[in-house]
Amino acid sequence: MDGYLKEIRDLVGHRPMIFNSASGALLNDQGQVLLQERTDTGNWGFPGGYMEFGESYADTVVREFKEDAGVVVAPVKLLKLSDSLTYSYPNGDAVQPINCFYLVRHSSGRLLTAKTNETTALRYVDMDQPPTFFNAQHAEMFAVLKTYLAKNDNVG
Repeated sequence: MDGYLKEIRDLVGHRPMIFNSASGALLNDQGQVLLQERTDTGNWGFPGGYMEFGESYADTVVREFKEDAGVVVAPVKLLKLSDSLTYSYPNGDAVQPINCFYLVRHSSGRLLTAKTNETTALRYVDMDQPPTFFNAQHAEMFAVLKTYLAKNDNVG
């Protein structure tokens, strides 16, 4: 964590906070979705993260994909706004993330192949084989995407 969120956490410690975030679903030509193995839990989730001051949700998902996955994406459609989950990170930080979950399309770049401070691995997964997710919000996003794809003939 760096920048704006680190400044806030330095002031409030592990106290519960409400943060805005954005995540995205990037599909490949086989209808698989890109997921990120997280360094903090070892579980999987959609690339995304918390907004920096002055960003929009769309700006956030673009920045986070570049940081977490190495690719530039463009938001195509807002699939879900989630606001009811609370979660505590392994370090004790308690959050209620208000998350905009987008369907995104690839614009440029190649997937990262090296580990970063937030990403252990990246993998496209089949929609009928979900991994162990980071938290309930990511499992919910996977279900939302699966429903959307079923209603739209797997076309993003």
